[in-house]
Amino acid sequence: QVQLVESGGGLVQAGDSLRLSCAASGRTFNTYAMGWFRQAPGKEREFVAAIRWIDSRTYYADSVKGRFTISRDNARNTVYLQMNNLKPEDTAGYYCAITPQVPGYGLGYDQPKLYHYWGQGTQVTVSS
Repeated sequence: QVQLVESGGGLVQAGDSLRLSCAASGRTFNTYAMGWFRQAPGKEREFVAAIRWIDSRTYYADSVKGRFTISRDNARNTVYLQMNNLKPEDTAGYYCAITPQVPGYGLGYDQPKLYHYWGQGTQVTVSS
């Protein structure tokens, strides 16, 4: 089992920045990747960013490229999502996820089904 705990959400104004954290514990030794997703009310969960554990290669949704940065701290078993120039459309619950599974057979880093464990989420609200 793996436990994920997100933190860092809040209420900010458009143009502000936030940094989300996701601390992983438990059986994390076989992690292949970690990702961030978000879900707004009435919408499906959507991919935000992912980081591959073996080489820290990163992947981003087009909507956040150039504004968000995913990174990790091996010593703390923590993944971060630095969010700059936030927009009202970024308002959502943000969820951290982890997987030991290698992408393939139609499952990419942007697919929620790739991920085996999820955190409870942290709310980000951006006012205009």
